[in-house]
Amino acid sequence: MFIQTETTPNPATLKFLPGETVLGSGTADFPAAEAAATSPLARRIFAVPGVTGVFLGSDFVTVTKADDAVWDHLKPSVLGAIMEHYQSGAPAIEGASAGGHNDQDGPDAEIVSQIKELLDTRVRPAVAQDGGDITFHGFDRGVVYLHMQGACAGCPSSTLTLKMGIENLLRHYIPEVTEVRPVG
Repeated sequence: MFIQTETTPNPATLKFLPGETVLGSGTADFPAAEAAATSPLARRIFAVPGVTGVFLGSDFVTVTKADDAVWDHLKPSVLGAIMEHYQSGAPAIEGASAGGHNDQDGPDAEIVSQIKELLDTRVRPAVAQDGGDITFHGFDRGVVYLHMQGACAGCPSSTLTLKMGIENLLRHYIPEVTEVRPVG
């Protein structure tokens, strides 16, 4: 098994491409080891000292390191953990993966539907290239709330991506959108 690695815009995060399907559909975000109870793959990666976050995409694994950890020391152990996981035959996630948009009904249901469609077709594929995901969290009085995951969470350029990229895109196609904000 040959696992490729790619840098991301977030220096604390690396994207690992095992050359095999990671999740058949959706994404899974594990911002801490405690959240990884349902994922044998994430638990194995969190066992590497210095790993602070794991994000699973369709064909990639994004790993976030602690500020004091060094990729040159961490990378071989993470590669080993991913390889061991695939050799074990265990699933990446036990049960169904969530990793989608929040639901929102009510008077803004049509606007919310348009927002989700634009996110799915224009935004999420681009941020997946960088090892992350952005999902819809809510819409209230013109403000779209988005949840940033994987390499996008804590990335120095994420504010610029939100404001200049996503906000401009949504405002262009959906006049009711006035602003985009991240949620924790």
